[in-house]
Amino acid sequence: MKTADAIGANADELHALVEKFFAATFTTDNPIVTEAIKRMLAAGGKRLRPRITLLAAQACGGRALEHLHLAAYMELIHVATLIHDDVVDNAATRRGVNATAVDYGNRVSVLAGDYLFAWIFKNVTFNYPAPIPNLLSATLADICDGEVLQLAALRNLDLPLAAYVEIARKKTASLFAVSAQCGAIMGGGQSHEVTALHRFGEAFGVAFQMKDDLLDMTADERSLGKPAANDLGERKTTLPLIAALAAGNGGFRAQVRHFYDADENDAIPAIVDGIEREGGLAATRAQIDRFADQAKAALEPIAQGAAKRELIKLTEALQS
Repeated sequence: MKTADAIGANADELHALVEKFFAATFTTDNPIVTEAIKRMLAAGGKRLRPRITLLAAQACGGRALEHLHLAAYMELIHVATLIHDDVVDNAATRRGVNATAVDYGNRVSVLAGDYLFAWIFKNVTFNYPAPIPNLLSATLADICDGEVLQLAALRNLDLPLAAYVEIARKKTASLFAVSAQCGAIMGGGQSHEVTALHRFGEAFGVAFQMKDDLLDMTADERSLGKPAANDLGERKTTLPLIAALAAGNGGFRAQVRHFYDADENDAIPAIVDGIEREGGLAATRAQIDRFADQAKAALEPIAQGAAKRELIKLTEALQS
């Protein structure tokens, strides 16, 4: 394995480090949970959260190899939330394979997610000093709060942009923010660097969620790893729809209301066409640029170097 100094801050090589770590190291005391989690990990994923953890540590002078466990915990928290999400959403696929609940059932899936959370926090509290355990606990509360807020907003055609951003901040951006923050802390960052990287992660995470919502309406099922326009099928009110409703006429709102009140999804292609026609996709791209620019601006206090360049590169990928 390369040394951290040889690896530098190349995000692709950090990704490979994380993959090798999961393949060689991850296990729990419960074989069913281990099998379910390894299956989800093997299905792929960008591993952005652990990569950001390692890059943040490096940006503050730390070495990647010393923080692989911490980075892995960030991804495993994400995996546990996905397992629970698929139960809540009654999803059939995730990352191009069966959702965990399809193969293991809802009861085992919920318990596997719970077990994984407990296993992560047992290890974190044993191996990491304050405030790392407290930060991760608060983040998990934020994630759950965001999911509940999203459920409460189902079918709400009057959801304000600010409310949508708050949901995105809690359910998605909070884990990106704490990944960067904890990486910075364990990398020896000064207080202003830790604050800067937390702000970076939060703005990055909001932009990431917006990009995810955009891709849900513009990408195909094969590239998404789950059904296209899935958010509309679940009657979620995401940014493209919010923006289209704000700019559209009463006829489009009536069309969406009829669709949301119906029990069938045949009208989804027409709704997607309407969202694009009313400017919802273009407005979403503009908001992605706005938050991505905020993320890059947040990095101003961080010293120039390879890690900072990689964080900027990851952010600019959201704008493509």
